[in-house]
Amino acid sequence: MTKFEIRGVRADVLIGADEREEILKGVDLTINSGETHAIMGPNGSGKSTLAYAVAGHPKYEITAGEVLLDGENVLEMSVDERARAGLFLAMQYPVEVPGVSMSNFLRSSVTAVRGEAPKLRQFSKELQGTMKDLSIESSFAARGVNEGFSGGEKKRHEILQLELLKPKMAILDETDSGLDVDALKVVSEGINRAKANTDVGIMLITHYTRILNYVKPDFVHVFADGRIAESGGPELADQLENEGYERFVKAGAEQ
Repeated sequence: MTKFEIRGVRADVLIGADEREEILKGVDLTINSGETHAIMGPNGSGKSTLAYAVAGHPKYEITAGEVLLDGENVLEMSVDERARAGLFLAMQYPVEVPGVSMSNFLRSSVTAVRGEAPKLRQFSKELQGTMKDLSIESSFAARGVNEGFSGGEKKRHEILQLELLKPKMAILDETDSGLDVDALKVVSEGINRAKANTDVGIMLITHYTRILNYVKPDFVHVFADGRIAESGGPELADQLENEGYERFVKAGAEQ
């Protein structure tokens, strides 16, 4: 069983040429394979900072604590080493990579993670089948990565990567943002397929409960002022839907 452990993590973000601001103020979280943990909280609470800091974004610096994947400290790994170890990040704002076709990008990524290049015919079949499941037109395989894609198309591409790369642990940063109802269902079905097929552990970062109607969380954590303020079961998401985050924001301001 895979275990992903975030222990006492504090992190800064670069906000100027020589100026940094502490965003994460001691985060503790353990996710086991097959579990879905929803991270919910208001804007500016540090949810996305947690995602990017753990994944190794150079703008963020972890100043204390450790992040373990099956006992190995991922903070000692380069970004590509973290990916090969089984850590996956679906970004809130996926970037465009002009000049690199989606099929070549995905085959290169799969090769790096699996350690060997899949046979072209086998990979093409796998790619086209997964694209069909996500309602992505086959012609997109020849297009530049995210180039000219709509927001919903970019998010489907992120889940396409998730299904093909089969990571041990997936961090999904507001994958539901900007999606209409139909796209949300398709993306959610992809997340559920990935979980069913590989038993991946999932950290699902979101503002809203609507994606949780399709991707059922085992645990819900409220993020406020750079730390987890409260944890509970799926019922906590319903409570947040009714009450909002105000009491957590006030509590954080008083600390």
